[in-house]
Amino acid sequence: MTGRALAVSLGDPAGVGPELICEAWARRKAEALPPFFAVGGAGLLAQAAEARGLSVPIRPVSDPAAAAEAFADALPVLAGEDAPYRPGEPSREGAALALASLTRATALAVGGAAAGIVTGPIAKARLAEVGFHHPGQTEFVAAACGVAAQDAVMLLAGPQLRTVPLTVHCALADVPGLISVDLIRSRARITAQGLRRDFGIADPRVAVCALNPHAGEEGRFGDEEALVIAPAIAALREEGIDATGPHPADSLFAPHARDTFDVALCMYHDQALIPLKALDFDNGVNMTLGLPVVRTSPDHGTAFAIAGKRQANPGAMIAAIRMAGEAAARRAEIA
Repeated sequence: MTGRALAVSLGDPAGVGPELICEAWARRKAEALPPFFAVGGAGLLAQAAEARGLSVPIRPVSDPAAAAEAFADALPVLAGEDAPYRPGEPSREGAALALASLTRATALAVGGAAAGIVTGPIAKARLAEVGFHHPGQTEFVAAACGVAAQDAVMLLAGPQLRTVPLTVHCALADVPGLISVDLIRSRARITAQGLRRDFGIADPRVAVCALNPHAGEEGRFGDEEALVIAPAIAALREEGIDATGPHPADSLFAPHARDTFDVALCMYHDQALIPLKALDFDNGVNMTLGLPVVRTSPDHGTAFAIAGKRQANPGAMIAAIRMAGEAAARRAEIA
């Protein structure tokens, strides 16, 4: 690490985010986690730890610079907003705290006071009630960095697989009209650069999925492969990017095939997320590529139904913190 700690936003305080932040700190030595601090919610986190059955001393800090030193003995929490801990009961008060935590954590990362940001899971509908106007946290952090939303690429990463959805939150019926040669090339470039910078992969291998069954079966099931995807792959190869495809998605994620690529560029949301969650649900991380700061998040939601019941698996939160720390360290080495 760089001497700076990672900023972790709370997510919706009625969800599993607070208890998983506490669980991650409790496992910091066993998991060899880098220093991190929570942004706001000192009282809430203390209650979440107690509900989880954890002994987690909370140490309020007024400056992120004090977090790394405090981390060994207590969970550093940047002094600020707080709210009652009511697991499974989302509210406007809780959404306001979630937004305040996200806003401040992002500002600290953008300003260089934090090594990166790990965002806890939010409830977008609740946040919209308190003035959040972005499709998700990815777009929020991108805007704070001055990066256009289309240049912030969502990478889903787990121990066995990395995927990138070309299109994200849109109707499946709209996907064929949204994919283009330019979009594929742009996403692939940002992805390849992100794998070099944040994962240390010198020559990333990008497997590009087909849109249609059997990669279109020579036009029998669609012509997007021939008219859009294959030309984009050819152009990427001319640029020096090791892109292959179009690959039929029904066979690309088999065990023997996964060894042949570093990331799969998928045409739509579920094509990317279904294999990732099937293989690595409890360790999946959502990482945003193309930003000047490191940003990760556990690849799961608020899980209101199990919040406060000691059932939530901390694997994805731990993986998100670890991945952010590793990426921040790599960036520091090449800075």
